[in-house]
Amino acid sequence: MQRLLEGKIALITGGSSGIGLATAEKFANEGAYVFITGRDAVKLQKAEQLIGHDVVALQGDVADMEDLEKIFTAIQAQKGKLDIVFANAAAAETSMLENITMEHYYRVFDTNVKGTIFTVQRALPLLSDGASIILTASKSAVKGRAGFSVYSASKAAIRNLARSWLLELKNRHIRVNVISPGSTATQGLGALSGSPENVESFFNILKERVPLGRMGQPHEIAAVVAFMASEGASFMNGADIQIDGGEAQI
Repeated sequence: MQRLLEGKIALITGGSSGIGLATAEKFANEGAYVFITGRDAVKLQKAEQLIGHDVVALQGDVADMEDLEKIFTAIQAQKGKLDIVFANAAAAETSMLENITMEHYYRVFDTNVKGTIFTVQRALPLLSDGASIILTASKSAVKGRAGFSVYSASKAAIRNLARSWLLELKNRHIRVNVISPGSTATQGLGALSGSPENVESFFNILKERVPLGRMGQPHEIAAVVAFMASEGASFMNGADIQIDGGEAQI
């Protein structure tokens, strides 16, 4: 039986945990060779060991131009091309309007917006014609929530990057799509609870906002990303796929 991504070469930023790790595992199991990036060398090593095959971990921060250069130089040397880019690396922090600092703004926008822009830009020379680019936005791009204004604005920017890029890349038939996950049970989301002791109660609050009555799991997001990267989604372009249990739809 033909696997979904047989023979494809993929890059997943933020691939050492959560949605990125689940997607890297899914891609590898569907026949892709996967490069994953992340800032934490220990987490990257564990992720590489967990996936176990057809994966290479490249340490680096997508907001750091020197790190991006090293990442893409390594991809060029090892495989020479990319068929899929999943620009998934993200920073999530909260701050009420009166407490927003320049440091908070830069931490969020540097990773979520700057990192996405220059990851994709740097990938362009390696991308095959007909490649698939998938960007990670969030239900927060269309939902207001106290304390999330900077994060939400960064994710709204992601949505419009896709709308513009698909026009710029149309002559190469490169598709650019967006996923907007809802509340997903990841370590990163749990960190917003403030402390490990608060994670369970925090997740319970989030569950109450989801029409399906539960949080999403990373493997559920990964399954959608794998389809969007595949030939089965060959006529999908500029889409924003809400994977949120219905939360952003009400």
